[in-house]
Amino acid sequence: LSGDDSLGIADDEDTFKILIATDIHLGYLEKDAVRGNDTFVTFDEIMKHAKENEVDFILLGGDLFHDNKPSRKAMHSCLEIMRKYCMGDKPILFDIISDQAVNFGSSRFPWVNYQDENLNISTPIFSVHGNHDDPTGADGLCALDLLSCAGLVNHFGRSRSVEKLEISPILLQKGSTKIALYGIGSIPDERLYRMFVNKQVTMLRPREDEESWFNMFVIHQNRSKHGATNYIPEQFLDDFLDLVIWGHEHECKITPARNEQQLFYVTQPGSSVVTSLSPGEAVKKHIGLLRVKGRKMNLQKIPLQTVRQFLIEDVTLANHTDLFSPEQPNVMQKVQAFCQQKVEEMLEEAERDRLGNPLMPEKPLIRLRVDYSGGFEPFTTMRFSQKFVDRVANPKDILHFTRHRESKDNEAIDFDMLLSRPSSEVLQLRVEDLVKEYFQTAEKNMQLSLLTEQGMGKAVQEYVDKEERDAIEELINYQLEKTQRYLQERRVEASEEKIDEERGGERREEVKGRRRDEERKVARGKRGGEGRDEMRKGRRRGEGGDEGEMR
Repeated sequence: LSGDDSLGIADDEDTFKILIATDIHLGYLEKDAVRGNDTFVTFDEIMKHAKENEVDFILLGGDLFHDNKPSRKAMHSCLEIMRKYCMGDKPILFDIISDQAVNFGSSRFPWVNYQDENLNISTPIFSVHGNHDDPTGADGLCALDLLSCAGLVNHFGRSRSVEKLEISPILLQKGSTKIALYGIGSIPDERLYRMFVNKQVTMLRPREDEESWFNMFVIHQNRSKHGATNYIPEQFLDDFLDLVIWGHEHECKITPARNEQQLFYVTQPGSSVVTSLSPGEAVKKHIGLLRVKGRKMNLQKIPLQTVRQFLIEDVTLANHTDLFSPEQPNVMQKVQAFCQQKVEEMLEEAERDRLGNPLMPEKPLIRLRVDYSGGFEPFTTMRFSQKFVDRVANPKDILHFTRHRESKDNEAIDFDMLLSRPSSEVLQLRVEDLVKEYFQTAEKNMQLSLLTEQGMGKAVQEYVDKEERDAIEELINYQLEKTQRYLQERRVEASEEKIDEERGGERREEVKGRRRDEERKVARGKRGGEGRDEMRKGRRRGEGGDEGEMR
């Protein structure tokens, strides 16, 4: 096994050719006059590479769409591009030998699309969902389910259970090469972390000739540590894996990196569009052409030519006292001139890099982060931005002023990491927490009696984050019907005081029931589970992380 893309593997009847991409974010800023078509143009380029290289299939690592409910334009453009490149008479040269009813059980059409006699698929797409396009609503549907129903995407890696996760691979065979393709669609990191710790995640393995399979795993979670449990450590994953394809992280680290503890390789393709003006997004964007033959692989990096340039630079005003100081009367004008010169230099660099590439958009993205610590003052950026409105794609947010604050109690703070992350992550405020806090501190006559804080918080979260307009109404109707049934079974007299008393008893029973459920979950996690007849369970891992929790 090798992660070196210089290792030659011949294209023959035993070699899989797979195009790998993640985080395409179709529809991002689609209403922007300059950047509106960026995601669609780059997606077309990705699909064109797949067709030109005659790949066996395309493997996507989540976040195909930026919005949970894509616009008509985004969905139409996606369908148009997929139909253009995925349908045709090119024969499919590999077979699926696993139980497709298990692999695609969440679909009304539980079989791979290229085996559907009503479709003419030349290049199949396999994809897990991401955190942007994850299933929501009463029916638990997502945008990928629409593409699956249309016969253009094979959506896998879904989990219906929140108590345990049993991952059954798609078993692929081409000639003598056999691939076991595992996948998990996006799950809240804290929940998945807890499931790994409690040994509630099981990866099933082929029962026969398990050492002859090349094991690939697609995951869409935080790879870098954002909190104690807000990520998935690589050592949580089983060591029988050969290659892990990591989605969600936008920085391109596509060259396979060997995990010396688990002895598998990890490739992080990164996003194909810049969605935040942070340093990780400035790394050159790539997709991968993966070749697998037997137990050997190599990954060829393919640079994307249609991605809009993004240049980012940091300056600290206190380091340029030879040019200006806070005491000078005209210091603000000098600082503005200094920043303007820096932006001009970045534009010149972008123009040099764009030479010879007609596919690259003309206007680059520019971000200058200015540290004004040491007595300097920030200036209004509106007039500054007007100077570059016809030359950059993001004139309104070219400048970003920051100030270094002294840490208290000698507590080390990584300011670069904080600045590179969105404000929503820095603040760590969740809408469900705000709902819970509001009702816990509300006056008695404003407390919830029919609904629960937990249920209300989840409904409001779906309403805000996923644009599920019926989430709150569905919760109220469900809880109302449940309460009515409860009162009818208890044959409660229809007085307001008696109903309030019974409702209070029902809420206490709900709390006790939730506690019992949590205790049963922990107990089940400790006991483990029995294996299936057809597949032998892989060893469940729980090493690493917090040792106190692991015990």
